[in-house]
Amino acid sequence: METYGDPSATYRCKNCQNPIAFRGELLSKSYRAKSGKAFMFSHARNIVFGPKQDRSLITGMYTIAGIFCSNCGEELGWKYLQAYEARQKFKEGKFIIETAKITKYY
Repeated sequence: METYGDPSATYRCKNCQNPIAFRGELLSKSYRAKSGKAFMFSHARNIVFGPKQDRSLITGMYTIAGIFCSNCGEELGWKYLQAYEARQKFKEGKFIIETAKITKYY
């Protein structure tokens, strides 16, 4: 697993500064989402989930749920609930958060 600096740094909602994830939970910086670049995290906090939905993404078909800031309601990204292809199963339970929606605090 790759690490990215200080594990205690936090990523916060850009809109309201609500803490969303720790840098130590950052798994990958090489994802894409609606607004462009996105990060994959092992955990996220202070979020609420939207409804489950099946979505065809670049790497295959998934069941996902949108994730939103629990404080201001900003849409942040999604959580992978189920991957239908064996080689994508590692994504299950992980969070994709758009970099345009978060800021990093040290």
